[in-house]
Amino acid sequence: MAKVFEREEITQILAGLEAMHPNAVCELNYSTPFELLVAVILSAQCTDKRVNQVTEKLFKVYNAPLQYAQLSEEELRPYIYSCGFYRNKAANIISASADIVAKFGGEVPRDIDSLMTLAGVGKKTANVVYSVAFGGQAIAVDTHVLRLSGRIGFSDSKDPLKVEKDLMEIIPKDEWAHAHHLLIHHGRYTCTARNPQCGDCLICGYCRYFNGK
Repeated sequence: MAKVFEREEITQILAGLEAMHPNAVCELNYSTPFELLVAVILSAQCTDKRVNQVTEKLFKVYNAPLQYAQLSEEELRPYIYSCGFYRNKAANIISASADIVAKFGGEVPRDIDSLMTLAGVGKKTANVVYSVAFGGQAIAVDTHVLRLSGRIGFSDSKDPLKVEKDLMEIIPKDEWAHAHHLLIHHGRYTCTARNPQCGDCLICGYCRYFNGK
């Protein structure tokens, strides 16, 4: 059963995460909302570091929806091969680009529902683009956020949509987007999957995993 956190406890947890990860921001490199969208699609089952290596070259050649919409999958695949699942990702990027051109005048839509109509864009990707590119408040649940939510005790669910709902209920809305980045950084650099660094963690006093060991 998930822990019941008081509002002050959530405040202290977020403060602890902030102290450990003061530079917690999106680590994907991009210069436009469209470039971010492409990068997030490529990041599925792939590290941000690898995606940044790929997009550094890719965006010098193609960086606008119309360009991608006119590409064949065979033309795009060599650029994104090292990100994995390159066939599906190429198809999704090209289809999403065509939709952006045809349905949204060549501009990435600014709301979650419209973003989710694009090929390859699920709730997590839409939340990232909405919050990072457009400054909206949303919590994207990736593998790190999912793992930490269970460890800390925020949620008992393994369903990303249910975990998102649980987090939205306990974290103040004006902190959703930043909390998402704090949890991701904590999962990447402290509360890692195989060897969590509990001795370096400032929120272990609130953590169900730590206190249950």
